[in-house]
Amino acid sequence: MTNTATETRAVIVEREIPFPPEKIWRALTQPHLIEEWLMKNSFKPVVDHRFSLSADWGAVDCQVQTVEPNKTLSYTWDTKDLESVVTWTLTPTSTGTRLRMEQTGFRPDQRPYYQGATVGWQRFFAALEQVLARLD
Repeated sequence: MTNTATETRAVIVEREIPFPPEKIWRALTQPHLIEEWLMKNSFKPVVDHRFSLSADWGAVDCQVQTVEPNKTLSYTWDTKDLESVVTWTLTPTSTGTRLRMEQTGFRPDQRPYYQGATVGWQRFFAALEQVLARLD
């Protein structure tokens, strides 16, 4: 028997991107690039580093959990009463990289957060791809 009160949902976005993992990694880990596609930030790719993301609507408190250069990056994503984890996975392919983002931890009573993330991550991915297209 499962306890539905403790079940959580995840938002997953997965795309094939025509750039090598190293280039995508730069956009995921360099603060000035993160600001271009996500939000203002104080990010450092160091395990346990606490950082914030900020936008007009507010701020997100985060802490780096996993750093495997060009492969995996994860960090907590906490705002108001949402405690979640964002995990990026980069897998090289013959034409570039399969980039997967999974944000886990949405409780059933957090439907607005879940819906916001579902729409928001699509926009963030589009902006990320624009940043990647401009990078040398």
